[in-house]
Formats: sequence, structure tokens, C-alpha cells
Amino acid sequence: MPKQKTHKGAAKRFRLTKSGMLKRACAFRNHMLGGKSSKQKRNLRKGGYVDPSQAGTMKKLIPYA
Repeated sequence: MPKQKTHKGAAKRFRLTKSGMLKRACAFRNHMLGGKSSKQKRNLRKGGYVDPSQAGTMKKLIPYA
């Protein structure tokens, strides 16, 4: 059986933790930052985790992570 290919777009966006969860960055942090408060921008620096309902699908995209 051939090896699976890694989805490169997903590999750049998600990292697998030791406990098997997927880390991700927050959205809304790229442009038009002048209209956002300092508190909002500060909180967007923190990462998050992929929702468990989507995690299985995302893990299939990065099989060797």
C-alpha cells in the first residue's frame, strides 16, 4: 500500500501535541488591526486547539506529524 501524502496547507497550520490534540493559531490577526482593541489583539496572540468534532478530519491530513 502506498504512503499517504501530507496536506501541506494543514501541515503549516496545525501542530500535534504530545497528548494528541491539535494546536492552531487564532484567526483575525492578519490585517485591519487598527479597528481592533489592544486587548483583542493581545488575546489573539494565544493559540487554541482544534475542536474535537474536526480533529479527526485534520489528523487525517497530517498522518506523519
